[in-house]
Formats: sequence, structure tokens, C-alpha cells
Amino acid sequence: MKSSLVIVSFFIIGTLVGVSGIVPECVASGTDVGFYALCALMFFVGVSVGGDSSVLGRIRSVSPRLLLLPFVTVAGTLGGVAVAGMLLPNRSLADCLAVGSGFGYYSLSSIFITEYRGAELGTVALLANISRELLTLLCAPLLVRWFGKLAPISAGGATTMDTTLPVITRYSGNAYVVLSVFHGFVVDFSVPFLVSFFCSL
Repeated sequence: MKSSLVIVSFFIIGTLVGVSGIVPECVASGTDVGFYALCALMFFVGVSVGGDSSVLGRIRSVSPRLLLLPFVTVAGTLGGVAVAGMLLPNRSLADCLAVGSGFGYYSLSSIFITEYRGAELGTVALLANISRELLTLLCAPLLVRWFGKLAPISAGGATTMDTTLPVITRYSGNAYVVLSVFHGFVVDFSVPFLVSFFCSL
């Protein structure tokens, strides 16, 4: 829990630094810095996995049925969003499903939704999907304790192949790294198709 709070604290500090204008605009607005930071993060996750001699044996012990996890995540998310949408009379079911179909991929989904449905819903999508990622980072140890080792993977949605992977690796274990990356890839791939579909309704 402490490490998750540290991660979220750095996000908040980074946001405040960005808003303050201390960092030069070429750094703050550039995508290269974030890309290289993500590459470094993935490198150290790889070092951690490669340094564990027993990880391959644990990966082999994972049931092939777990490969259905991304599809269960998509179905569960859309089902939950549909139920939540009933409590939001000012928003159509299609709008709610479009926002939920971001699965934590806030940059892509918010751009799609802004283009199709306007800036207001695009902002909602941005905040909702950032919240999903932050809650996964913050609550990963609690999710593992209460719901099992698959819970943070499902909660992370499309982010489990990159930003939330280190936290998932820490609390679910190295045996779930391959599943987490596969899950993130499949869910990530579904985002543009589902968001576009629900926005077109």
C-alpha cells in the first residue's frame, strides 16, 4: 500500500509541477520524455522477472483458462457501466458505455469521444479512465487481499501491459506478468473499436 501511495504522490507532484510552469514547455508537452520513462520502467520489470529463476515454472502453472480474462474484463466493465448508467439520467446508455470502453486508456478514448460527442464527454472519459488507472495503482494490495491475484489485472484494464504492470508484478507475483501483458494487449486493442461503436449509436 505504501508503494502505491508513493506512485500516486509522484503523479500529483508531477501534475502540480506541470501546472506551475516550472518545467520548460518542450519537456512538459513532449511525449518523448514519457516514452523513455516508460521504456525504463519496462526494462526494470524485465530485469526483475528475468532475475527470478522460478518464474518460468510458475508461468507454466497458470491455467490456459486465464487467457479468457481480458474478455471477462471487457464484459464485466460494460455490464457495470450499464448498471451505473441507469443512475445518470442526463447521459444516454451509449455515452456511458463509450466512456467505460476506455478501460483506462484515457489518452486514446478521450480523443475519440471528444471527436464524436464533444469536449464535455471527452473530459468525463479522461477523468474516469485516469481514475481507473490510479485506483488500480493505489488499491492493488487490497484487491489482491480481498478478491485474489487476478483482481488488479482486471481492474487495470488496458494499462496492465505498461503503467500498472510493476504494481501487479509486486502484489500478484511474477507468474502473472505474461498474463498481465496479454490482458493489457487484448483490452488495449479493443478500445478504438468499442469506443467508436458506442459513439456511433
